[in-house]
Amino acid sequence: MNRKTLIIAGAAAAVLGVTAAGGAAWAHHAFAAEFDGKAPVLLRGKVTRVEWINPHAWVHVNVVGDDGKAVEWMVEGGTPNTLLRSGIDRNSLKPGTEVIVRGYQSKDKLCRPACKANGRDITFVDGRKVFMGSSGTGAPKDGADPTEK
Repeated sequence: MNRKTLIIAGAAAAVLGVTAAGGAAWAHHAFAAEFDGKAPVLLRGKVTRVEWINPHAWVHVNVVGDDGKAVEWMVEGGTPNTLLRSGIDRNSLKPGTEVIVRGYQSKDKLCRPACKANGRDITFVDGRKVFMGSSGTGAPKDGADPTEK
């Protein structure tokens, strides 16, 4: 390759790198961009599936309301690594596991295709309670985040 070809190839690689980084930056959001700190939720139900993806894992919970109707909730947690460090793994969140999640509902309250919430902590039927959120996201200081001052 000649020098001009290398410069053009390098520029193309730089543009692709910036584009990829921009997409990742856009995908990761602050709490206030999507969730309502004045709309706390307490969800009790069974895990249907977990999406172990970055930048946030999603725990899907089937919640049966007082009317007997089941509603699917998508609960955003921290990164998979954050959840693992908190003690939440694929074995503790198998489909059918009953959990109680405390968190905050999304600003979009239409619940289509599912209701969404940002999970702050999760309690298992054995009483074990662990933080499941992301630190420093702008979520209300509610005592769930062990790094809060």
